[in-house]
Amino acid sequence: MKVVKYLLGIIIVAILGFLSLGFITSEIEYENSVLVNKPITESWQVSQDPSKMKDWLEGFQKFEHVSGPEGQVGGVSKVYFINEGQEIVVQETITKIVKDESISMLFESDFMNMDYTLMMKSENGKTKISSKTKTVGNNMFFKSIMALMGENLKTQEDTNLGNLKKTIEQNNKTY
Repeated sequence: MKVVKYLLGIIIVAILGFLSLGFITSEIEYENSVLVNKPITESWQVSQDPSKMKDWLEGFQKFEHVSGPEGQVGGVSKVYFINEGQEIVVQETITKIVKDESISMLFESDFMNMDYTLMMKSENGKTKISSKTKTVGNNMFFKSIMALMGENLKTQEDTNLGNLKKTIEQNNKTY
């Protein structure tokens, strides 16, 4: 009987420890950047081209406009991804756009919300592309999961920006 009590105590402490991660780290913020060997106008156009999204966003399947002005502030879309064989649908709301400079969006899913800004700056004929991300889990369980996977999210964004760089530098489409 003592063994069962100790085992139950260990399980409870482990669960409480896991959930406390969500209190300690309720949101995760990270920044990423890459330098692209193309001018800012072309870099911007490629990054905003829905037909190119599959080339730089891992798991991207499709983009579906839902409401508001398409591709403008207030526009809402559903973005579909496949991750480990599972379909993930994310609602994207554009919150701010400064053409050739930045776009800010709110991504909402069942498990987390993400404030995301993609920024571009011209540097000697090249383009520095940066992103700033803040993620929050939608409940204590997902906040705790987010605390554990924070570095993975940053690594995924590094991969996405690397793929964006490659997509822009290989672009031959005239806009």
